[in-house]
Amino acid sequence: MAHADKPMPHWVQAFLEAQAAELDAATNTQLAYARDLGIFGDWLAHRDLHYATAQQGDIEQFLISCEAEGLAKSTRARRLSAIKQLYRFAFEEGWREDNPAIRLKGPGKDHRLPKTLDVPEVEALIAAARQPGRDRLRNTCLIELLYATGMRVTELVSLPVSAARGDPRMLLVRGKGGKERMVPLSPPARTAMADWLAHRDALEDEARTKGKPASRFLFPSRGKSGHLTRHRFFGLVKEFAMQGGVSPAKVTPHTLRHAFATHLLANGADLRSIQTMLGHADVATTEIYTHVLDERLQELVLEHHPLAQNAPATDKKNTENT
Repeated sequence: MAHADKPMPHWVQAFLEAQAAELDAATNTQLAYARDLGIFGDWLAHRDLHYATAQQGDIEQFLISCEAEGLAKSTRARRLSAIKQLYRFAFEEGWREDNPAIRLKGPGKDHRLPKTLDVPEVEALIAAARQPGRDRLRNTCLIELLYATGMRVTELVSLPVSAARGDPRMLLVRGKGGKERMVPLSPPARTAMADWLAHRDALEDEARTKGKPASRFLFPSRGKSGHLTRHRFFGLVKEFAMQGGVSPAKVTPHTLRHAFATHLLANGADLRSIQTMLGHADVATTEIYTHVLDERLQELVLEHHPLAQNAPATDKKNTENT
């Protein structure tokens, strides 16, 4: 495996950088991740193991050892959370072909569901991106593509311009580990991409007359990567949230990916199709969205069903606990 020979601190550093870029992890959170993963890494090293070679049983043994030390449930749950997120990252990056932590459950701690947005909130973000300005066409294309496809932010910002040529109805996306998949484009996304492409090509033609090389990316940038960075797009999404009246704390590129999946499921799409479009290798990863939908349906019943509204307070409480 390409990254099996990398030292474990390299894995942790790459994971923390991705957390900072995509999920806006706070400094204290990152320090906690680094500390917990360091402890797990030391435990593995004493057994001649590595993040790349550890299996589910090894992680379970580590958690048992933590319990034997008398650590609180909250501490053990936090360590498992760090491990699960590291392995999800490694799996999505293609560093591992499996995720040994995906089926592990924390010690008495509720599973956290992914944050998502409702349809009016997404519409508010799109409306904010469409506001007049120098980068209106680019911003509109970014948001429309993200919500239409559920791409990961890295996949979006690094899209080659060749993928947009010819007014495609399907977009070829190169995902984690170099795996390719096809995702359908909605009419608004196709229109936004065509508008931006025409404007982008005009800017590129102008740049070439000044001796600048052509970019191979749909969203070019003068930076080292040659394309819009994850950090910059993260900032743009926060700006759209503020302009659209949506709480910036709720909005990241990843919550738009979650919204894409949740809204598809709510409108009748099957899990296998969503799995394919998200680029999940294991449908178990996609199944989390059924829990998100179940939670929302329960809230709708409690808020709007006449029997729920007329029920005594004790009955409502019992309903909420089922």
